[in-house]
Amino acid sequence: MTEREKIFARIREALTVPAPLPGHHGTAHHATPTAAPSAHAREWLPPVGDSFEEQLARFRANAADLKATFYLVNNRDELAKLLIELRDVGGWKKVASHGGELTDAACQTLALPVCRTDQPFNASELEGCDAGITECDALIAQTGSVLVTNRSAGGRALSVLPPHHVVIARREQLLRDLPAAFELVKKKYAANYPSMISFITGPSRTGDIERILVLGAHGPKKLTIFCV
Repeated sequence: MTEREKIFARIREALTVPAPLPGHHGTAHHATPTAAPSAHAREWLPPVGDSFEEQLARFRANAADLKATFYLVNNRDELAKLLIELRDVGGWKKVASHGGELTDAACQTLALPVCRTDQPFNASELEGCDAGITECDALIAQTGSVLVTNRSAGGRALSVLPPHHVVIARREQLLRDLPAAFELVKKKYAANYPSMISFITGPSRTGDIERILVLGAHGPKKLTIFCV
């Protein structure tokens, strides 16, 4: 028997042993129908308050811990002022975005050349943009994450290639926790799931080398989130 055949034989042998159910490692179990693990997820996930104010405070605190910048803005005029400030401070020359009520208004405010990712585009051009501006599916208070899909955020690359990712969300998109986020995805896309679903939790980072945190290793170095 060759080494390759031995490896596949061990894999086949391992597959004959039932995997433990989530939360039941080390205990005997049988493959009998049980309630979906997500039905009890809130029992072991960090608790989050029910009110908008509590969820907002949790999201804001988590975003700060993750080194993301978060703004709760009162109206579109305040949003426009902050976007112009970002443009001027960052010295933006070109941005990337996609079609949407919030993103279209933002691009009009910035008055810069725009690479549209919901139209044919060149990846090198997208990578050369100073910022990527997207909408999202939800903000998750429990983790400080932004939930995006390729449909809500202008494809797969827009939230990854530009060095600064700017997310514009609506207040009603702030969700309590991860179970609520998965419920939203199921309700919104159950008939036709998108090809990419991502939970963006702070700027891209790595600590692989000597445990030194480096931002922007595999994606945007900056993440700015506006909630209108």
